[in-house]
Amino acid sequence: MLQSSIASIALVAALMMPAQGAWAADESKYPDWSGQWTRVPDGGPPRYDPTKPLRAQQAPMKPEYRKLHEASMADLDAGGLGLDLAYHCIPQGVPRQMSGVSPMEFIVSPNVTHVLFEVMAMTTRRIYSDGRDWPKNLEPTFAGYSIGHWIDSQGSGRYDTLEAETRNLKGPRTWDQTGMPMANDNEGVIKERLYLDKSDPNILHNEMTTTDNSLTRPWTVVKNYRRAQNNVVWAEDSCAEGNPHILIGKEVYFISADGALMPVKKDQPPPDLKYFNQTRK
Repeated sequence: MLQSSIASIALVAALMMPAQGAWAADESKYPDWSGQWTRVPDGGPPRYDPTKPLRAQQAPMKPEYRKLHEASMADLDAGGLGLDLAYHCIPQGVPRQMSGVSPMEFIVSPNVTHVLFEVMAMTTRRIYSDGRDWPKNLEPTFAGYSIGHWIDSQGSGRYDTLEAETRNLKGPRTWDQTGMPMANDNEGVIKERLYLDKSDPNILHNEMTTTDNSLTRPWTVVKNYRRAQNNVVWAEDSCAEGNPHILIGKEVYFISADGALMPVKKDQPPPDLKYFNQTRK
């Protein structure tokens, strides 16, 4: 029995060796995207087009969506929160979560590339590169469903570019914190082309094109991320922890430092107290 057990262990080890060797060979074909990535500092908040100011994105929006955006910004100016639901810890979804809102990490393997985010409300992305087809009757999600493929653009024998397409996106979604709205019909499509800068391997480019029914045409931008490799620290960033905002009906209120409910903007009506006993003076 002892000899049989030893023989079995040796057989399993022998079977595993080619698989490990194949994995090592596969791993050497892929780029090194390890480390912590943040948006390249550009003097402004995260936004879809990093080359333009937050309130001057020049998005090719349809008139009805432009009106919604203008109303959202007017509400922000009045002290409200507009159409942006990030205060409510709703996942921001793709493409917004790729705007450098949170530090992120890429984990590359032959069959799938994971994109992880420090902000816990950001949904983990999985970009499948195993040759699968689009699934049918899949429940939409904020991060959507992503299928990609690797390219050796230089003919070097190593992959250097990941092309990905994301569909099956769930709403409501906004482009940024001004509440610029996207269509909520789950028909949006995002295409990405990710690759390291040729002169600086610590810069990752993301050429992104979004097709959405809130737009008159596809909108293409280039996002850039910078890598930190030394002394990387990952924090726990939970949106729900210490969140002072309370949504009651269609109104958002604020919990003050003394624990009392207070308005977020001038002349905001109080919530309906019909389910509470109210004493009259």
